[in-house]
Amino acid sequence: MQRREFIASTVLGTLSMSFGKLPVLVNETRMGIVVHSYASRWNSKAESKKYPGFTNALELIEHCYKIKAGGLQVGVGGWTKDFSKQVRERREQLDLYLEGSIGLPKKPEDVSVFEKDVVGAKEAGATILRTVCLSGRRYENFDSWEAFQNFRKAAIYSIQLAEPVVRKHKMKLAIENHKDWRADELAGIIQQLHSEWVGVTLDFGNSIALMEDPMNVVNTLAPFVFSTHVKDMGVEEYKDGFLLSEVPLGHGILDLPAMVAACRKHNPDVKFSLEMITRDPLEIPCLTNAYWSTYNGLAASELARTLRMVKEQSYQPALPRVAQLTMEGRLAIEEENNITSLAYSREKLGLN
Repeated sequence: MQRREFIASTVLGTLSMSFGKLPVLVNETRMGIVVHSYASRWNSKAESKKYPGFTNALELIEHCYKIKAGGLQVGVGGWTKDFSKQVRERREQLDLYLEGSIGLPKKPEDVSVFEKDVVGAKEAGATILRTVCLSGRRYENFDSWEAFQNFRKAAIYSIQLAEPVVRKHKMKLAIENHKDWRADELAGIIQQLHSEWVGVTLDFGNSIALMEDPMNVVNTLAPFVFSTHVKDMGVEEYKDGFLLSEVPLGHGILDLPAMVAACRKHNPDVKFSLEMITRDPLEIPCLTNAYWSTYNGLAASELARTLRMVKEQSYQPALPRVAQLTMEGRLAIEEENNITSLAYSREKLGLN
C-alpha cells in the first residue's frame, strides 16, 4: 500500500470508529466538476463523436450526471432568465449542486451587469459564486512590487463594489487563491472586508507556484472556505526553477484526506469540486530575478523548502505532456483523468 493510500484509509477508518457511520462526518454529496477540468472539451470545435464539445452549462450538467459527479462549478456570465430556469429544472431533476463562476466589477458602471449575472445564477439555484482577482499569474503579470500593490488596491475596490450586491441577494462570493495571492494576503483581505458574504474558493495546489507549503495554505484559508478546487499536484525540476502540473487525484504530492478534513472542520457544508486541468506543466521560474519582483522580503527559507520538496518528490518518470497529442488524444486523456480522479474521491475521500 502506498503512503498516500495508507493515510487516506487510516483517516477514514479513524473517523468511522469515532462517529459510527462515516457519513455523519463526511459530506454525502459526491465530488463535482469545475468547468476547467474540461479545458479542451469546453467550447471545443473538434469533430469528435466520442468527446463532443460542451457549448453550455446544460450539456455539462448532463455529462456530470453521466459520470456520477455530484455537481458543477461553471461560468454564469450572460445567462438569460429562461436559460437559468432550464438549468435549475434540469439540475434539480438530476439532484446536482451548482456553483457559479463570475467576473468582478472593475468600476461602478460594471455593477449592473454583475448584479444581473448574480441574479441569473441565483435563479438557477446557485448560492456560491467563485471569482478571481487576477486572470493571469502574479510572477508573469507584474514586474515590480509597486505594480502588484496597484493591482491589490484595484482588486479590493472590485470586491467592495461586489459585496453589497451579493449581500443584497444573499449569495456568497468566494475569492480563489489563483496564483495571485499568497494565503496570508488573501486571508488579510477577507478579514479586512469583514463580510459574511465574502470568503474563499480554496484551491489545493495553486499556491505551490508562490513558494507556499500547500498544507499551510489550506490551514490558513480553511476558516474562510466557501468552495473548493480539489486537485493533486506533481513537480519536476527545470533550469529556471521547477515545473508544476495537475495530476489525477492520488498520484501527486498533496495530502488530500487532511485537506478535505480541514475544509469540513470549518465548513461542514462545503462542496468539493475537482479541477483536474489536463495540460503541459507550468514553468515556475523561481530562480530568475524577475520572479521575485513582486515580493517584499519573502524569506529565503520558503524557496529552499520548495526546491527541496521538488527534488525529493519529483514526479516519476516525468510529468505528463499532452501538447504533442492529437486533439482526440487530448480529449481522451482529459476524460480519463477526470474519471480516475472521481473514482479516487469515492474510494479514498468518502465522497460518495
